[in-house]
Amino acid sequence: METPTSLDIHPDNAIVWLEDKLYLLDQRVLPLEARFVVCGSAADTAKAITDMVVRGAPAIGVAAAYGVVLGARARYAADGEQWRRGLAEDIDLLAAARPTAVNLFWALERMRRLVTDLDQLDPIPALLAEAERIHVEDIAANRALGELGAALIHGPTDIITHCNAGALATGGYGTALGVVRSAHAAGKVRRVFADETRPWLQGSRLTAWELQQSGIPVTVQADSVAASLMARGEVGWVIVGADRIAANGDVCNKIGTYGLAVLARHHGVRFMVAAPTSTIDLGVASGADIPIEERAAEEVLACAGTRLSPDGIEAHNPVFDVTPAALVDYIVTERGVIERPDAAKLRVLMETADA
Repeated sequence: METPTSLDIHPDNAIVWLEDKLYLLDQRVLPLEARFVVCGSAADTAKAITDMVVRGAPAIGVAAAYGVVLGARARYAADGEQWRRGLAEDIDLLAAARPTAVNLFWALERMRRLVTDLDQLDPIPALLAEAERIHVEDIAANRALGELGAALIHGPTDIITHCNAGALATGGYGTALGVVRSAHAAGKVRRVFADETRPWLQGSRLTAWELQQSGIPVTVQADSVAASLMARGEVGWVIVGADRIAANGDVCNKIGTYGLAVLARHHGVRFMVAAPTSTIDLGVASGADIPIEERAAEEVLACAGTRLSPDGIEAHNPVFDVTPAALVDYIVTERGVIERPDAAKLRVLMETADA
């Protein structure tokens, strides 16, 4: 299907609802190729999430909300007023797309509650309005936490990022990169060092592209360079996003984040986690209770489709790790900043968010 020419290739336009379809900027091929994948059904959306067309916890939640709209439209066309019966299967399919990012389940629960409460015959207008509301709220949250995070930085300084927590990983603007964008606008950022982030290379492909698009100086480095870079004394911050934050402040994020936090503490570099409150899961007591997705061995044994390891070799490929709360200096959300997070501080923040 041909992509409408009205779609701009820009990090802030990675998720677009247009002409009753969902368009997702394909993050598997950026920056060498810029194309949108078109989703016309809930199944299409679930596959796009599983296949990493769209990735990043907030972005997955936004995409899944639109996937519910696509599912409801098909069920309503086929079953009329019995549309709810089949939509439950579509929501379950979307929920199974990836197990770790809590924003997926948070967004689907919002859509599920609306499905239960709807009394009009045609569900599409109300469901679409809710999906769009989730999308707009995420962008607003990112801009708010970007300003709050930037206020903590007394630059100019160098910053290390890991994976991609920018506009591509959210509804727009970004979480960790939202902080970087706001701090750069305030003259507080000399340079960003983007970990390449094996095995999907989100740092060298996506973060570098986003920062380049925003005019922010960026240097890509192998994941193993961070320690020697910190030892030079010019890095003031490590800033990362999160896929789930447990009730005690443990942070689940892209594999390699835990190691960065250990290095940062040793070298006196401050460690910031930037994430919307939708990423905080008070139903999970600690990071030990968070399911860690394990993906195919080929992602580690090959690069860009070329096999690098000998045949018959096994690979361990967990996608995420857990950084203990004790290693986190700040959690920055749209509702406020938590210094040295713990269970009591997280609970107070979420009570404020729900008030």
